Amino acid sequence: MRLLLVEDSARLRELVGETIRAAGWRLDAVGTVAEGEDALAATSYDLVLLDLGLPDGDGLDLLRALRRRKDSTPVLALTARGAVDERIAGLDAGADDYLPKPFNNGELLARARALLRRAPLSADPVLEAGALRYDPATHDVRCGEEILALAPRERAALEILMRNVGRVTAKRGLEEKLSEFDEEMSPNAIEVVLSRLRRRLAPYETGTAIETVRGVGYLLRELDA
Repeated sequence: MRLLLVEDSARLRELVGETIRAAGWRLDAVGTVAEGEDALAATSYDLVLLDLGLPDGDGLDLLRALRRRKDSTPVLALTARGAVDERIAGLDAGADDYLPKPFNNGELLARARALLRRAPLSADPVLEAGALRYDPATHDVRCGEEILALAPRERAALEILMRNVGRVTAKRGLEEKLSEFDEEMSPNAIEVVLSRLRRRLAPYETGTAIETVRGVGYLLRELDA
């Protein structure tokens, strides 16, 4: 899962970022309407966390533009505007839910999970490869009935490989998908993530192997395929 946070407070971007990443989701964080528009034009997101009071405009304008494009990405409005009529305006503009500031991080995650479950493609299927199963809605990775403990980037890398099982995933593609706006990953960092992922999976009978295709990328292969 990849989320976009549009919030002008650097401190709140940092705090929400820590919460979101600890939950195992990837996050891009920007601070203006213009940056939000650029991010939404460049990347497909599963959920947008949108502050309405932004320095270069009203977050509602960004929300309305999103809906005019028939983009149904779920939007959770985060704002200090707590009056009932202002909440109604946000919902009428296309927000899927509304969370007034200040908010509890646990409630933020609960509302985000609820929106992701209700999203149009929450039919995002459970991914399977060998004995591995990954549920995009809960972020659980299982081998048989056992839940595997993976770090967020290891889980994200495995999700990408499982979505391309049997096909080579280019190293550059992994770099782009595992990077965040403020933290690009180097080729060496990708190798470290994949090395750690292999070690995490090694004790289990996953029925899969992560292969390095030299000079190209990585391949998740089903051993019985």
